[in-house]
Amino acid sequence: MPLGLRRKKKFTTKETSRLVEGEQTNAAGGSLPSLPAPTCRLVFHTQLAHGSATGRVENFSSIRELYAKIAGVFEISPSEFFASVLSVRPLCLKLELPESESLLILYCTLNTPKVDMGKLLGAQIGLEDFIFAHVKGIKKEVNVYKSEDSLGLTITDNGAGYAFIKRIKDGSIVDSVKTICVGDHIEAINGETIVGWRHFDVAKKLKELKKEELFTLKLIEPKRAFG
Repeated sequence: MPLGLRRKKKFTTKETSRLVEGEQTNAAGGSLPSLPAPTCRLVFHTQLAHGSATGRVENFSSIRELYAKIAGVFEISPSEFFASVLSVRPLCLKLELPESESLLILYCTLNTPKVDMGKLLGAQIGLEDFIFAHVKGIKKEVNVYKSEDSLGLTITDNGAGYAFIKRIKDGSIVDSVKTICVGDHIEAINGETIVGWRHFDVAKKLKELKKEELFTLKLIEPKRAFG
C-alpha cells in the first residue's frame, strides 16, 4: 500500500502528495527546469508500542517499506519475544511463542502507543506524526460457537498482509469470548492460514461459517508493555 503525506490545507490545494517528492517553483508558480528539484528529506520518529528508545525512519513510500525500516532500526528478532503467563487460562485457549519471522510488525498507530483503532496508520501520514509499531506477542487459539449469523466483528488489515480485529460489537458472540480482543491479528480460521488476505476476504470467510457449529481462530495479540 503506497503512503501519502497529509498536509495542511493552507499550504497546498491538494491535501495529499507522494512522501519523498519535491519540486521547486518560481514566483509565478511555474517550474524551474534549469535547476534540479531538491530531494524532500522527511524523517519520522518511531517507537515500539510496548516500549523502546526512539528511532528515526525515512525514505519509505509504502507500508511494507516502513515496516522494514522500523524493523531495521530496532533490530527486531524472534528471540526478543517470549510467552507471558495469564492469570486465568480458559480451556479454549492455548498459548505459544510467535514463530520465527523476519518481520513481526502487525500494524502502526499514530501519536499513541495504545491499541487505538481510531489512530491506525492508513494511507496518509502527517509531517509531525509519531509512529508507534505494534509487534507480535502471544499466540492464541480460541474455539467459538457460532450461535447466530453475525459474529459482531469488524475486520481491517494493515495493507501488508495482516488482517486484524478493528471492532467488537457489544453483546455479540465474540464479545462473550473475552480472550478475543480488538487489535488481535487473525492468523488462521479452522486451520486455514489467511496471512496475505485482505480484510473483506477474511470477513467473507467468517460470514460463510455455518451456524450452530464450533470454529477455531488462531490469533496473535500485539505485545504488551509490562507493569
